[in-house]
Amino acid sequence: MNPIVERILYNIEKVMIGKRNVAELGLVALLAEGHVLLEDVPGVGKTMMVRALAKSVGANFKRIQFTPDLLPSDVTGVSIYNPKEMEFQFIPGPLMANIILADEINRTSPKTQSALLEAMEEASITIDGITHRLEKPFFVMATQNPTEYEGTYPLPEAQLDRFLLKMRMGYPDQDEEIEVLNRVQQKPPIEDINPVISLQELRKLQSQIKYVHVDETMKRYIVEIANQTRNHEKIFMGVSPRGSIALMKAAQAYAYMYDRDYVLPDDIQFLVPSVFSHRIILKSEAKYTGISAEELLQEIIENVAVPVQRVM
Repeated sequence: MNPIVERILYNIEKVMIGKRNVAELGLVALLAEGHVLLEDVPGVGKTMMVRALAKSVGANFKRIQFTPDLLPSDVTGVSIYNPKEMEFQFIPGPLMANIILADEINRTSPKTQSALLEAMEEASITIDGITHRLEKPFFVMATQNPTEYEGTYPLPEAQLDRFLLKMRMGYPDQDEEIEVLNRVQQKPPIEDINPVISLQELRKLQSQIKYVHVDETMKRYIVEIANQTRNHEKIFMGVSPRGSIALMKAAQAYAYMYDRDYVLPDDIQFLVPSVFSHRIILKSEAKYTGISAEELLQEIIENVAVPVQRVM
């Protein structure tokens, strides 16, 4: 593994016990300049993970608690008239930070949810016709509780598609939970987290990701898997070309993390469930059988031939 990446993951593991895969996926999204939707029950460490990631890279971190009465201007900022200067002044909102935790994003109205769209897609926000660029890196990790539906607003497909990947943390096993208790007994371990790289170094890593080689066979492999989702009998809506692009970028970041300058089929297979699961809609009859999007995607992966040689 890349030594810089290893240092970041080691730092996160001071706080997160037994969640190496989750930390890796979060770092994949950050390096690929994407965003993460983290869906899980409360209390499993979602907030702690993104805080540890932000502190590890020396980033400016803001947490936004989404509620039904939250307004778009509460997120993006607002222009206020200054009578002394006789002009409007922009007061930035919490979105003007490097790493954002959008907590319980499905509890706020669609109007406020949409305030994130421009920021996530264009890395900018527009207030009163004036566009404000967001400083890079800009990374959003949004959380939602999958078990509570009262008073929630499901994310529309257009916004779900803006997230590079979706993941779950899950409960720790007994030994891991005991270790969690041991670590927090004196004081929260997050207080001992210090940056291991600077923002400038992180930007350099992000720029290098784009040069990881993706062979023509790997691109065909990605497109074939995406095509299978569009023609599967149990899938109502398959993955769009944006999803294929997301999978390629995620695979580049994952290969770079493992100190390779080329993408392997294994990288793609590992990332497909996280990158594609929130981009497909199952048919009603498939939902009634209890099959999940991840299980269907695994079935598709097994049915698509793995490339074994380059296309010349």
